[in-house]
Amino acid sequence: MGDEGLRRESLPIADVVPPGSTGYDASDPDTTLPPIRPLRPPAGAPNVVIVLLDDVGFGASSAFGGPVNTPTAERLASQGLKYTRFHTTAMCAPTRAALLSGRNSHTVGMGTITEMATSAPGVNSIRPNTCAPLADVLRMNGYATAQFGKCHEVPVWEASPAGPFDRWPTGSGFEYFYGFIGGETNQWYPAIYENTVAIEPPGAPEDGYHFMDDMTNKAISWVRRSRSLTPDRPFFVYFAPGATHAPHHVPKEWADKYKGRFDQGWDAQREATLARQKELGVVPEDAELTVRHDVIPAWEDTPEEMRPVLARQMEVYAGYLEYADHHVGRFLDAIDQLGILDDTLVYYIIGDNGASLEGTPQGSLNELFAINHLQHLETADYLRERLDLFGGPEAYNHYATGWAHAMDTPYQWAKQCAGHWGGTRNGTIVHWPNGIAARGEVRDQFQHVIDVAPTVLEAAGLPEPVSVYGVTQHPIEGFSMRSTFDDPSAPETHDTQYFEIMCNRGIYHKGWVAATLHRVPAGPPDHTIAEDVWELYDTTDWSEAHDLAADQPDKLEEMQRLFLIEATKHNVLPLDDRSVERVNPDTAGRPTLVHGTSQVLFGDMGRLTEATVLNVKNKSHSVTADITVPDGGANGVIIAQGGRFGGWSLYVVEGTLRFCYNFFGIEQSTVSADQPLPTGDHQVRMEFAYDGGGLGKGGTVTLLLDGNQVGDGRVERTHVAIFSAEETTDVGRETGSPVTDDYPASGNEFTGSIDGVRLDIGDDDHSHLIDPQHLLDIAMTIQ
Repeated sequence: MGDEGLRRESLPIADVVPPGSTGYDASDPDTTLPPIRPLRPPAGAPNVVIVLLDDVGFGASSAFGGPVNTPTAERLASQGLKYTRFHTTAMCAPTRAALLSGRNSHTVGMGTITEMATSAPGVNSIRPNTCAPLADVLRMNGYATAQFGKCHEVPVWEASPAGPFDRWPTGSGFEYFYGFIGGETNQWYPAIYENTVAIEPPGAPEDGYHFMDDMTNKAISWVRRSRSLTPDRPFFVYFAPGATHAPHHVPKEWADKYKGRFDQGWDAQREATLARQKELGVVPEDAELTVRHDVIPAWEDTPEEMRPVLARQMEVYAGYLEYADHHVGRFLDAIDQLGILDDTLVYYIIGDNGASLEGTPQGSLNELFAINHLQHLETADYLRERLDLFGGPEAYNHYATGWAHAMDTPYQWAKQCAGHWGGTRNGTIVHWPNGIAARGEVRDQFQHVIDVAPTVLEAAGLPEPVSVYGVTQHPIEGFSMRSTFDDPSAPETHDTQYFEIMCNRGIYHKGWVAATLHRVPAGPPDHTIAEDVWELYDTTDWSEAHDLAADQPDKLEEMQRLFLIEATKHNVLPLDDRSVERVNPDTAGRPTLVHGTSQVLFGDMGRLTEATVLNVKNKSHSVTADITVPDGGANGVIIAQGGRFGGWSLYVVEGTLRFCYNFFGIEQSTVSADQPLPTGDHQVRMEFAYDGGGLGKGGTVTLLLDGNQVGDGRVERTHVAIFSAEETTDVGRETGSPVTDDYPASGNEFTGSIDGVRLDIGDDDHSHLIDPQHLLDIAMTIQ
């Protein structure tokens, strides 16, 4: 039972001991000692669950007319509400920061992904202490709090085992965290953290392991434990799977459910989806299908030999989304089995932005090819021969842009496109039987992701704090949705909202929308910000099908002026369409952990992202390790960077030193020493002499033992810009998927000891020649 007399406007709540009569002897009847009362929210505060899926467009889920079966979403909607005009920010990290703070993404420093942060306040990825996150507010009011799945809110220079951990989930109000920190992870070999400690997955793909199943098990265990030990303490769970962000990883039987379902292609799918959306009433009868833009090919223009590959990509994606919905259902069923689902406020937000156009027009078996501008290596024959690998552990796949467009039906554009509904409109379901009388109804008031936090606070009977840890708080910028729960005609409370991602911009105001697309997703701008062309849509045009800019220039000017006002108010300015400068920390103005031309790592270090390790690409370099070989010889990994889809490893097999360079998973170049390592203390060294003459060239590998050459060989081609979006560098073992087939994914620890490993780079660095678009693509793919 909550203490209604507590002052909750200033957090944390002061520890005030109730007055009582204190005597000399505790057994004296006149001595009264007040009971200890654990902090609890006000009486009637519900449990809260926020489910946030990743990269799911409005037209994907069957609950909103899409082709993918999502029975959990449908079941919740039948006992709750569907919101058809709920909006996100068009990109991952900004949506998450806005959701969990109740403030606009630029207000909390997350106007872009963490990998592109600059020193500008709106995009520095540093949440101000004037904007306490929802989880912390709930925790300090007595809630139990936990987060499962994807984070992507930690500044890149703090995403290492050295911390600091203030902006990790456990530093942001969550008492427990189980998930991954970056924008994506391999679902078969995930980079998992429990709180702030890197741990290994409790299984392998061959054992049936998948991260979605794993995180659900953890969430179920946490809720059961919380309910068992503190049944009077409500909980807040943020359940954020990596699904359906690339890589699209799913057990084969789930993808096979959809065999043949997408052979008709994406254009026909858009028409079928719109018809179903009208039947369900999630779009009006007069909603129109918007025009497909030229950068997205027509299905009839795709080569005949590619169509089985393209159809399989969508089958895999559909299976992945249904698989995710299944596990959301498992988690909610566990809450129901505890008898408390009806008293749990559930937000099921189907996507943190629109579907992703980052998969190229033909899709990919390994999205790293496209990131490095090597998609020409994935020919139609190459993809057809590997059709059965899509979705499995030997793939890092993404679907074609045409499917992304279809999954955003009936809207224009997709993820990254702020101001166009294909990028920002996500079907959302609210379920709370004990708090909402309506069942199976639709709500079409304009809402935004920043409206969730104030709604949760109102439902819990909690005031918005004015002070947290002694710091005066910036007001929450969202508006409670509570008035719409039981009144379908409730007036809109959120009538103005700006949007901005990578200079793609939009403004909504009382039914009108103005928008401009500065750059196509994952593509460079071809004009200046001043040359951007704005579009105008009115309240009667549900899907933004008819641009009124030429007909109503005065209204357009009014909306553009309003955008500038809102942009100024919320730290959107200065607009910044730079690419290479924003990815490079030296020119972006954000901190970096790596300096100079040498770095020493030690034997117990691991799970180091590429941003925290010396860059050895496009240059000569060496790897030197001081090791001790035990009696009987050594085996295992000395140091490895990357994984199955690209990277390198220095390791020992059957007592012999080896080096392997893995080129995008299609080519493993291995150099082996000509003699085994002797027992005792030794120095081993790999020298890579880069050929030069440009980027991604080959080089000569030399292996040395105590300064003497013991092996040499060639690597014919190398990575230009990135080994992996989420695989890491490890000393003494390799986590995640293995770089080489010479050792297994688990049990590859070095059996000797490692005193230290030094990385050194030469003065023939060619990295400055990297096309800025390469670096932009790297950043954009991991959002």
